[in-house]
Amino acid sequence: MKLEDKIVIIQKYFDEILPDVGCELTYKSDYGFLISVMLSAQCTDKKVNKVTEPFFEKYKSLEEINALSLEEVEESIKSLGLYKNKAKNLKGIVHELSTRFNGKVPSDKNELMSLPGVGNKTANVVLAELFKIPEFPVDTHVNRVSKRLGLAKESDDVLTVENKLKKEFEKENWIKLHHQFIHFGRYYCKAISPSCKTCKLQGICSKTLQN
Repeated sequence: MKLEDKIVIIQKYFDEILPDVGCELTYKSDYGFLISVMLSAQCTDKKVNKVTEPFFEKYKSLEEINALSLEEVEESIKSLGLYKNKAKNLKGIVHELSTRFNGKVPSDKNELMSLPGVGNKTANVVLAELFKIPEFPVDTHVNRVSKRLGLAKESDDVLTVENKLKKEFEKENWIKLHHQFIHFGRYYCKAISPSCKTCKLQGICSKTLQN
């Protein structure tokens, strides 16, 4: 099957089963979202929400968070994996936003990636969600689904996967597709026990074809 035909099939199916999906991280401020995305590394959105909702309810401003000790931040987020490193990054982000960016989350990718704990994926998520700048962030779900559907090779790193997805899909659809890929990987094409029997993409899925 030609790649362009595969793209059409994937988009049509995603629009059928996931017509209106979005980010599952909850947030009330731009900086809160940035911090939540950073905290979500190797962690589920549900776990992050359980931590960030009471945290930002208790500490309602950058100034209040900036005044916290590292130990206080660690105590607040200790249920998350890698919490000690994430606490340092959280403190660093708040300090940098306060001192360098007048308390505002920058919309420039290089400036975002200059913040502690903010890599390419986190920056892309923030640009897409907060500023509606077309990006195609690749997390573990997007990476897995892309490779199963033959849109990338198993040996491809996440940046290569991102570039391939950007090349094959129309720029105007990147943000929507990013969410669709995530939800499809999270609830349908799961790492363990994917819903292959009811999936209409069986004919192009490497996992199905191998069985």
